[in-house]
Amino acid sequence: MNRRMTWAGLATLGMTAAVACTTTDDAAPPASTPSTAVSSAPVAPSVRPSSPPPSTPAAPAPDPVSLQALAAKKFTGGPLRIGRVLARNPAYTRYFVTYPSGSLTISGILNIPSTPGPHPALVLNHGHIDLDIYTNGRGLTREQDYLARRGYVVLHTDYRNHAQSSKDPSSEVNVRLGYTEDAINAVLALRTSQHVDPTRIGMLGRSMGGGITYNVLVAQPDLVKAAVVFAPVSADATDNFNRWTRPNSQIANAITRAHGSPTTNPTFWRNLSAINFFDQAKTPILIHHGTSDSTCPIAWSTEALAALRKAGAKATMYTYPGEEHAFGPAWPTSMARTVAFLKQNGL
Repeated sequence: MNRRMTWAGLATLGMTAAVACTTTDDAAPPASTPSTAVSSAPVAPSVRPSSPPPSTPAAPAPDPVSLQALAAKKFTGGPLRIGRVLARNPAYTRYFVTYPSGSLTISGILNIPSTPGPHPALVLNHGHIDLDIYTNGRGLTREQDYLARRGYVVLHTDYRNHAQSSKDPSSEVNVRLGYTEDAINAVLALRTSQHVDPTRIGMLGRSMGGGITYNVLVAQPDLVKAAVVFAPVSADATDNFNRWTRPNSQIANAITRAHGSPTTNPTFWRNLSAINFFDQAKTPILIHHGTSDSTCPIAWSTEALAALRKAGAKATMYTYPGEEHAFGPAWPTSMARTVAFLKQNGL
């Protein structure tokens, strides 16, 4: 079954439930023109005023928890605020940073190369790490160092509810879609930095962060020049819900009470799934996935690659025999391929 759909197609699906419950009269024809008195004297032919065209019902606003809502949203961004120095070495300096994401403040780390700038830059979207153990800049540690040593300004975001970022009590119920907003605003924050070439910003995501990267590419197609994902989650939100959320009955119940389950409200889950909007993606994307990944099955990336290519996106995938989710022996090769891909695409 072809799950890739256009924005227009899914907007129609999104209206189905509302139409089933309510019939509007917005398109009813106008009332007839009142009759006029007739004189016995000769008169010039009267001209019947033209009837106004029937009004067209306005399309309903998208569900605020949807990729359509992120596509329609006007992101204003804000400044990247560089704080204290966390570490320094001959290749780069590591800073604590914050930036705005809507009404929230998001923390992170920023690696700035020691060579003269402005530099190309990358936003790094980390995978799931339990909030109880997460600390500022935790995740993608190898990638942060490797990329900064090769001349990239690296912004690793903490997301809302992580480290020193603002709290968002609705994040879990809203299926963590706010993390995608935080990634979008990270790019906008980088554009304000004197250390960054604002025309040369890319994105890299791992596991859950790979799914966030997919979301960014379809919701804001012109935001970054290139994107790389490592062992990403499924581009279909239903797969992720079934694999990780459903076993946690407390969170699963809260989500389904608010939005319905994939069975009871399939439209909601379709509109959260980047695979249904890959026809919007314009950014070249590189996928890395190990064949022995027991956390995120490689079949998810194979399916995403096929959907991206069918939609006309410029997508490439490398597979790594025997590699697990975290990547081991093949990691250096995957990073060399990543930098080559970024440079081929202007970063």
